[in-house]
Amino acid sequence: MVALFWSQAVAARGLPDFTELVEENSAAVVNISTTSTPKKSGGFRNFDGTPFDQRQFEQLPEFFQDFFRGPNSPFGGAPGKPQPRTSMGSGFIVSSDGYVLTNNHVVEGADEIIVRLNDRRELPATLVGTDPRSDMAVLKLENGDDLPVVKVGRSRDLEVGEWVFAIGSPFGFDYTVTAGIVSALGRSLPTENYVPFIQTDVAINPGNSGGPLFNLDGEVIGINSQIYTRSGGFMGVSFAIPIDDAMNVFRQIRDKGMVARGWLGVLIQEVNRDLAESFGLKRPRGALVAEVLDGSPAQAAGLQSGDIVLAYDGEDIQLSSDLPPMVGRTPIGESASLTILRGGEEMTMTVEIGKLPEQNGAQQSAPEGGDSGSSSAPLGLTVEPIPAELAKSLGGEDGVVVTNVTRGPAFEAGIRPRDVITEINREKVGSVEDFRTVVRSLPEDRAVSVRVIRQGRAIYLVMKP
Repeated sequence: MVALFWSQAVAARGLPDFTELVEENSAAVVNISTTSTPKKSGGFRNFDGTPFDQRQFEQLPEFFQDFFRGPNSPFGGAPGKPQPRTSMGSGFIVSSDGYVLTNNHVVEGADEIIVRLNDRRELPATLVGTDPRSDMAVLKLENGDDLPVVKVGRSRDLEVGEWVFAIGSPFGFDYTVTAGIVSALGRSLPTENYVPFIQTDVAINPGNSGGPLFNLDGEVIGINSQIYTRSGGFMGVSFAIPIDDAMNVFRQIRDKGMVARGWLGVLIQEVNRDLAESFGLKRPRGALVAEVLDGSPAQAAGLQSGDIVLAYDGEDIQLSSDLPPMVGRTPIGESASLTILRGGEEMTMTVEIGKLPEQNGAQQSAPEGGDSGSSSAPLGLTVEPIPAELAKSLGGEDGVVVTNVTRGPAFEAGIRPRDVITEINREKVGSVEDFRTVVRSLPEDRAVSVRVIRQGRAIYLVMKP
């Protein structure tokens, strides 16, 4: 019994105490509230759906006017009386002259931004700039003087399992403190692959967005940004923007009013076990180049589709999601060293990093194909030459278009009608005859890679003949 109490006491002493850390840092954490007015209002309408005239509305008794203005009114609201919308989030002060960091989605579309400090002062703020790619916004407090600031740490020093805590305003409850550990590092989310998110199990809910994530030294190492949820509330998976990336964005917005990121100009995909086998890798690693964009730095450097980038400036790439943040952080115009695998051999090349352009519009889709053409029964697909109208959209790419897929290796690999096959087992496929020749020579004892263009984008699939 004595031993049990002793072990519990030792365990309790090993847990972190956040009281002093919270007291030291709360003053620099702020609550952000915004107000925006809808540009257009639906307006009150008659029962037949026609707009109700403003003069007619004003002639109604006051009781009816209040009813029609109500937020639950089934008639569309009062004409000319758009209701302001409010939102709430968190942020933190990074300079004594009043610069505040928060999330872009906290202040997006706001007409008025009010920042409330821990001492209950409420200061208006102006929006200095935003970066939707990283979901960051920079505010400047008006009439701020000798403001408290946070200590900025280094997110690159974080380790999985390390204790962290957050201060924010979940559901409007100001200065709520939650704690947990770092669950993973370098997470790439579907919405943004230029931010290597910090994953934690710190309880983050609506209203925490934009607030700071601290380490046990009282330093900000992240900005709480997103949660994974099926219910709308916390489910144990939260994501924060690393402070190293956030401060880079902040300095660019403060000094230049915009954010510029490095650009390589390739489309990449993950190297899974089957792809690793087909490319001669002992284990899955690196970023597989599915397509090199025209006029890009990668094209100028000689990078090719089918290359696997194994290292960037001497830093190993384990997952394909490791590469975009590395490139994005590289200053524009600087040279970077790439270690790639090509044809089973490693080689090194140098590329001059360009500026990430604005996102392009939607890609064109391939037209419907017929059922005629060359058939490869063992693979379960039929192909034909690329129609002229489709060839124009491919930018000079040679290949064959898939017109029909039945059950078989091709279907199991994910090949579908309207895909354009440009390469099989690292062999170029420029015509139907090329396709027949390559298929006849496929090995039967291992998986092979197939490069296809689908809806304007190239991907690698793995087929087991």
